[in-house]
Amino acid sequence: MKLKQRVVLLAILLVIFIFTKVFLIDNLDTSAANREDQRAFHRMMTGLRVELAPKLDHTLQSPWEIAAQWVVPREVYPEETPELGAVMHAMATKKIIKADVGYKGTQLKALLILEGGQKVVFKPKRYSRDHVVEGEPYAGYDRHNAEVAAFHLDRILGFHRAPLVVGRFVNLRTEIKPVATEQLLSTFLTVGNNTCFYGKCYYCRETEPACADGDIMEGSVTLWLPDVWPLQKHRHPWGRTYREGKLARWEYDESYCDAVKKTSPYDSGPRLLDIIDTAVFDYLIGNADRHHYESFQDDEGASMLILLDNAKSIRVSTWNRLNYLKNGVLKSALKSAMAHDPISPVLSDPHLDAVDQRLLSVLATVKQCTDQFGMDTVLVEDRMPLSHL
Repeated sequence: MKLKQRVVLLAILLVIFIFTKVFLIDNLDTSAANREDQRAFHRMMTGLRVELAPKLDHTLQSPWEIAAQWVVPREVYPEETPELGAVMHAMATKKIIKADVGYKGTQLKALLILEGGQKVVFKPKRYSRDHVVEGEPYAGYDRHNAEVAAFHLDRILGFHRAPLVVGRFVNLRTEIKPVATEQLLSTFLTVGNNTCFYGKCYYCRETEPACADGDIMEGSVTLWLPDVWPLQKHRHPWGRTYREGKLARWEYDESYCDAVKKTSPYDSGPRLLDIIDTAVFDYLIGNADRHHYESFQDDEGASMLILLDNAKSIRVSTWNRLNYLKNGVLKSALKSAMAHDPISPVLSDPHLDAVDQRLLSVLATVKQCTDQFGMDTVLVEDRMPLSHL
């Protein structure tokens, strides 16, 4: 064989070797990432059941101090939380030392301060479990049980971005009224034999109070985030206009998505992928009203999008987790996670079935995108280590 032919053959073999090595390394990296996703999923499923128990044997810290230390820029609580049951038990049982009207918003809520100085947001029961709200997806009152379910869905999806929520029964006559502010107390009334209140909010009306069963009111309590983590509100880029007959730009402009991707904070960092994760989360819980979202202040787009008020491309880790949850696994996981909540059963079987059906719709939509544009375009690898935060 001539020298020139040998050189050409050697060059071809070298190119094949390099491409084979790169391909194998990429596949190994992908396989390793997938295996880590599987391990994380199994860890989540193993620790899914949370038994509410008061004991914190290994620490002298209060439940509130422990929960406050969990919060970092990319998660509200860590993956492994052996103290979670104790914190949620405290939320469901600690003495209420003050009650006030809720912070600003459109829906009825009360701000409670529990023994030890911890703030929580109380949302009252407005509907029975099997009640169906007619009309637009955003019609009706917030469902307190949806807040509980959304927190556990956040755990199951591995997001860790929703503040802790637990169900609680309160006696309005003996636990709330004696410690209520004048502003809250002035909204109390009696309807038949039931104690009711209507609070202060954009849509709060004396004609539409929330009523207890006698004096006992079922509701949800959401743990207030630590004051050292102030929140910043952002307009959701895919929000609706709230004007009859007026479309938002994303509903008619095919180039809108490209424009968003060139705009801070969506042009770099994890924020745009957080938006996609949240769109999946909102679709699963039936939330069509996330017109704004919150992040931690002065984060330059680096902190997570925080999943408050729960009642495109997609991360590989999110795609893997969604696939692990199909074939009824999501419904089973939710039932298991919420089994020990004080207001269990949190969701009716038709609601659980609906979540499973919505999951199939999400998977089918992403599959349609990958078929059209390719896996490498649609699925984005974005695993952010949290150890340095």
